Amino acid sequence: MARGKITKRSIDALIASRENDILWDDSIRGFGAKRTKSGTVSYVLQFRMGGRESKTRRYTIGSHGSPWTPTTARAEAERLFILVAQGTDPGDAERQRRREAVDLAFDNYADRFADACVGEGWRRLVNRSLRLHVKPVLGSKPLPKLKRPDIVMVLDQMPRTQIGNIRNVFAVMRRLFRWAVSRGDIERSPMEGMETPPAVKPRDRWLSDEELGRAWMAAPHTHPCFGPILRLLIVTGQRREEVSSLHWEELERKELLWTLPGERAKNGEPNRIPLNDLAVDVLDDVAGSKVWPRSGRIFATSRGGPFTGYSKGKNKLDLLMSKDGGEPVPDWRLHDLRRTLATGFQRLGVRFEVTEAVLNHVGGSRAGVAGIYQRHDWKEEKREAMKGWNDHVSAIIRASRRSEMTA
Repeated sequence: MARGKITKRSIDALIASRENDILWDDSIRGFGAKRTKSGTVSYVLQFRMGGRESKTRRYTIGSHGSPWTPTTARAEAERLFILVAQGTDPGDAERQRRREAVDLAFDNYADRFADACVGEGWRRLVNRSLRLHVKPVLGSKPLPKLKRPDIVMVLDQMPRTQIGNIRNVFAVMRRLFRWAVSRGDIERSPMEGMETPPAVKPRDRWLSDEELGRAWMAAPHTHPCFGPILRLLIVTGQRREEVSSLHWEELERKELLWTLPGERAKNGEPNRIPLNDLAVDVLDDVAGSKVWPRSGRIFATSRGGPFTGYSKGKNKLDLLMSKDGGEPVPDWRLHDLRRTLATGFQRLGVRFEVTEAVLNHVGGSRAGVAGIYQRHDWKEEKREAMKGWNDHVSAIIRASRRSEMTA
């Protein structure tokens, strides 16, 4: 092993020597240049962690050539020796740096978190929140480097009017960082101690019988997918994504039953929804026959993906309802149809527990101890309630048709 000043001249001489040797710098102890069999030269650092009794370790700074020259390699060796003096192994520091740059980069880590989420509705909310609001701000910043001001920046860039959306994004980020803590990827969540954004005032909008009839009549004139989706929302009371992502294999025409799997439900809980006559008629129209396909997505785009054109469909529906000769309809959302069914059930005298079971709510009568020990599925009661709702909506439809004929 040779000793001398590591300079460009000495490196050129080492390469030309054709000998696999190490040139140790005579001014920085442990800093050297090693020639390999292939003729390349790498800058190395040899050190001990813990005194003479500890084992000698060797760390490769990098190969000779851009960016590593005798000058830059010497500066890096000096920096690394400071880390060693502070008790940090350069190899460990480099592995952590690479891990932060790839595995713990927020955008990559967020994707893994989304993949680990259970429940199609929750996973969809997570992906949407991360894609639209969080990733554009946090980018690939390493997870351990994120601080509370970074989180505040995400929330501050969202419109103040989107109160519900802000709460959703806050919940997604909080769950993500708790997941990271549970995995040992970070010590503490940067959101620890942050106050949850104020709650959204609960909506109390539900459609009157007259509004419901007008929506039903206008539905076929909106979109080939949106129209039947809207009608199924009216007669089943299920969530928008649960209806639009419906598959034929979930339905049993003979039993008049829709079995919603837990992985597609927003709350992760499976549900069995009796199909009343109106729901069956809608599905017969979509299938073009009373014999339904055995499998496949019911409401698919031209490329086979799930239908997502709710906004355009709802805008077209609102336009049609504004021109049907009726009174102006106050603002409403598709989710209000669930409240409309629940309100209708109440008017029909349906038990609260049955309404909760139909809507697949895990709170209220199905929460806590009651939800654990009271396992009655309300199957027959749900079927009777859906039949009553079917008759009520059918009467509304008949009245709407008579109104159309006399208009």
